[in-house]
Amino acid sequence: MSEELGRVRQLWHLLEPLHAVLYYAPESSEEAAALGFRTDERWPSYFAWRAAPLGEVGAGRVAETFYSFSPAMVREYVPAVWSVASADAVLAARTRAVGRAYRALLGERSDGPELAEATALLRRVVEAADTVDRPLAAANAALPWPDEPHLVLWHAATVLREHRGDGHLAALVGAGLDPVESLVSFAAIGAAQPEVFASRGWSGEEWRAARQRLVKRGLLTEGRTATEAGRALRAEVERRTDEAAAAPWQVLGGEERERLVELLGPLWVAAIGSGLLPSETTLGIGKV
Repeated sequence: MSEELGRVRQLWHLLEPLHAVLYYAPESSEEAAALGFRTDERWPSYFAWRAAPLGEVGAGRVAETFYSFSPAMVREYVPAVWSVASADAVLAARTRAVGRAYRALLGERSDGPELAEATALLRRVVEAADTVDRPLAAANAALPWPDEPHLVLWHAATVLREHRGDGHLAALVGAGLDPVESLVSFAAIGAAQPEVFASRGWSGEEWRAARQRLVKRGLLTEGRTATEAGRALRAEVERRTDEAAAAPWQVLGGEERERLVELLGPLWVAAIGSGLLPSETTLGIGKV
């Protein structure tokens, strides 16, 4: 990996936990409950929070843009979430949830000069991002910018996270990996424990069928680990993802990117150290 692409990936690693706080913070559960969502599991609000920028879309659109989730799982929650609360109501509650969660997480940093400096840099990156053929990034980028710096931070982290994710999806499609094959092949290189990938709702039969398709392509062994060709394909997917994510970061000079890493570091520590986030996710951060 080139130094340039390594920096792009590092910035994603710093921003991803800041985005993910929404899905795990108690403030989010409180706002979701106030809307009328069940909170005994996180999926009703997860699908609502993440899909709301797209509008009140159906299960097909959500499965297509989220990609890794079983369509059957998506249909359990979508479009039912829109009968609980409109997309506009969800977006307003999402902003309240993030605002409250960040205030609790960041404390005095929420109004500090370092956060304002970081958000100014991030806003330039977001505004330089091309969102053509990137539906989740485009939908979030079309939302108005918040006024408060801590909300600007989350909005920027979210647009850039979805920008990378949309590009990752394109790389998976280009590699000929369907949604369940994408997870099976990722598990096979040790990106996370199999139980983590089970959260995406694929049945045992669907998982086994995908594994056999990958075995036939020479990407997996019968022992369920990736072959050399399988590891090479996944490395190529990650490289293409990094390349697709790199363009907007070029708006910053090298020293500005270094400064942004410095500014985001304490915020990343606050998110990771909060205990809110799972130690392993389907994204494979720190493993690939």
